[in-house]
Amino acid sequence: MDKMRMESENIQQENVAKIGELFPNCITEARSEDGKLKKAINFEMLKQMLSDSVADGNEVYEFTWVGKKASIVEANKPIRKTLRPCKEESVNWDTTENLYIEGDNLEVLKLLQESYLNKIKMIYIDPPYNTGNDFIYNDDFKISSEEYADETGEVDEEGNRMFKNTDSNGRFHSDWCSMIYSRLMLARNLLSKDGVIFISIDENESGALKLICDEVFGASNFIAQLVWSAGRKNDSKYISVSHEYIFCYFKDIQFIKDHNVIWREKKEGLNAIYAEYDFLKKQYGSDYVSIEKELKKWYKDLPDSSPAKEHAHYNKVDAKGIYFADNISWPGGGGPKYNLLHPVTGKPVKIPSRGWLTNEKTMKKWIDEGKVNFGNNETYVPTLKSYLKDREYAVPYSVFYKDGRASSKRLATLMGDKVFENPKDEEIIQRLIEMCNTSDGDIVMDFFSGSSTTAHAVFLANIHQDKKRKFILVQLPETINPSKASTERSKKVAKNAIKLLDSLKRPHNICEIGKERIRRAAKKIHEDHPDAKFDDGFRVLKLDDTNMNNVYYAAGDYTQDLLTMMESNIKSDRTDLDLLFGCLLEWGIPLSLPYTSEIIEGCTVHNYNDGDLMACFDENVPESVIETIAKRQPLRAVFRDSSFADSPAKINVGEIFKLLAPDTRVKVI
Repeated sequence: MDKMRMESENIQQENVAKIGELFPNCITEARSEDGKLKKAINFEMLKQMLSDSVADGNEVYEFTWVGKKASIVEANKPIRKTLRPCKEESVNWDTTENLYIEGDNLEVLKLLQESYLNKIKMIYIDPPYNTGNDFIYNDDFKISSEEYADETGEVDEEGNRMFKNTDSNGRFHSDWCSMIYSRLMLARNLLSKDGVIFISIDENESGALKLICDEVFGASNFIAQLVWSAGRKNDSKYISVSHEYIFCYFKDIQFIKDHNVIWREKKEGLNAIYAEYDFLKKQYGSDYVSIEKELKKWYKDLPDSSPAKEHAHYNKVDAKGIYFADNISWPGGGGPKYNLLHPVTGKPVKIPSRGWLTNEKTMKKWIDEGKVNFGNNETYVPTLKSYLKDREYAVPYSVFYKDGRASSKRLATLMGDKVFENPKDEEIIQRLIEMCNTSDGDIVMDFFSGSSTTAHAVFLANIHQDKKRKFILVQLPETINPSKASTERSKKVAKNAIKLLDSLKRPHNICEIGKERIRRAAKKIHEDHPDAKFDDGFRVLKLDDTNMNNVYYAAGDYTQDLLTMMESNIKSDRTDLDLLFGCLLEWGIPLSLPYTSEIIEGCTVHNYNDGDLMACFDENVPESVIETIAKRQPLRAVFRDSSFADSPAKINVGEIFKLLAPDTRVKVI
C-alpha cells in the first residue's frame, strides 16, 4: 500500500513534468538541497528547442520588481499543513456546501490546489490597497514566526503574519506586488475553463495590478476595468477621488468565445414600472390612451435618481404590454427599399431614407405579429414596437453607481453597530455574481473575505435568481486591536467589534466578525423572504500544522527501520475528522460533500460521499472489517499504519482489496 504524502502538491515539480511532456529531451536530474536526485530542466536544451522564441538579454517587455522570483518560488513551494474541521463553529455542518476557512490565504490556496483544481467559476477579492496605512501579508515562511519576530519585528506577539506597509518602506510597492502575485498564480489554477476573477483596487496599485494580471492570466483574457463610483468624498485638497476599480479577467477567453458565452444583467427599475402598469391597467382596463397618458406623467414625476426613469421611453401600451416606438430603418443606411402599404389607407407609406431594417418577408411577419406601429396615415414612417418584456436584459455597463455609505449603514444595522471599516457593497458583488452566468452548483470564492460580504452576496443572488451557488471564503484570523488603529474612527470601530464579540463570548479576531455576519445575513434574508429556501450554512475549517508528529517524514523518506521505531506518527490531539479531511485534501476531493460514520464490529468507519472514500483510523482493525469495507468497493480506502498489528497484516489488507475490490486505491497514513 502507498503512503499518503500529507503535504501540499509540489507545483514546481508538476511544472517540470508538464515541460517534460512537451520536450522530454530537456529533462535531466539534479541534486536538491538535501542531496537527493530530482527531475530538473536543462534550460540550455530548452532554449535550443525553442530557438527563435527565446528572449535573451535585458531588452525584453516585462514587469518586474525586487522579490518577484522569490514570490514565484514561494507560490510553488509545498507545505506540510492541513485544514482541521470545526463543527462547533459551523452552521448546518452535515448539509451545507459552503466553506469558511480560517488561515493565511497563500497556504490555504496551496492546500486547495488538488480538491478545487479547475472547479471555481468566479473569484472576487478585495485585497489590501497598499495605501500606506493598511496591512499586507508577510510571506517569509523560511524561518519560524519566533525567529522572524526576533530578526525583523514584522510578526506581532500574537504571531500574526501581517505588517503595516508604510510608504517609508524601501520595498513599499515590491512587497505588495510579491504578496498579490503569488496568490493570483495559485488562484488561476482553481478557476474553471469558463471562470472569471474580479479584483477590487484603488489608484495606489491599479497600474501594477493590471500588469501583474496581464502576466498571470494573459493580457488577452482581460475583459474590463470596471469603475465603482461610490459617492463624493469631501476631505480632499485637490480632486475628490470618488471611485475605485474592479479588474475583470477570464481564465480562458477562447473557451468563452468557442462556447458563445454572453453576459447580461437585468435592467434596474423594471419592477417599479411593471407595478405602475398593473395599477393603471386595473384602473383603465383596455383604455390604452389613458394608460399611456398616466404612465408618461408617472415617469415625469419620478426623481432623477430613480432607475425606472432611465426607461421612460417605454411609455406606449397595447394589449401585449409596454413598448417604445423603435426606429425601423437600417442603421447607417443602405437598407432594402420596397413599398409597404398602410393598413387603413391602403397607400404606400413613406420609406425611410436609410431603407427598411429588414427584408419584405420578415417585415410581413412582424406586421402579422402586430410588432409594426403605423402612423395615422401613409405620410408617417412606421415604427417597430420594442416590448419591455423582451428587452429586460442588457450588456452590463463598466460603471457602477452606488453610494458606498449605504453598504456601511446596512452592515452596521445588521450587526448592531459599526464593527468593520469600509466593507464592500454586497449588492455590487451580487450584480457581479448574477451577470457572469454563475448557476446551480457553481462555486464563488473570496480569499480576502474580510466581513464576509461575498457570502452575503451569494445568498442574495441565490434568492433573487432561485439558484444554488456555493461559496468558499478564506480569511486570516487577524486580531482586532484598537491600539493599532491609525485613526480615532478606526479605533472606535475596533472597540465596537470587541464589544460585540465579548457579548457573543468569541475571540477578538476578524473571522469571528465574518462568521457572525453570515449568520445574521441568513437570518435577515429568511425574515424578508419567509418562503425562500437556500443553503444558509457553512463548514468552518481552520489552517493548522500537519496531523503528523514531528517524527513524520515525506513518503519517499520512509524506511522499514524508521517505521519500526515509531510509536505513533499522528499527533495525539487529532480526531478522526481531522484525519479524514487531511486525506480529502491529498486525494483532491471537495471538502463540502456529505459523509456518514458507522460502527462495524466496534470500529468506526467513515464513508465520504457514498464511497468516494472510506476510512477507518482505529487501532488493530480486524480482517472482517477490512473485508466489509472492501465489499462495498469504494473508490478509495485509507487506514492508519497502526491499524495493523504487523507487516504481514498490512500485506494481507492489500490482498483482500485485490480480491474483493481491485479498482479501489488503498493508502495508509
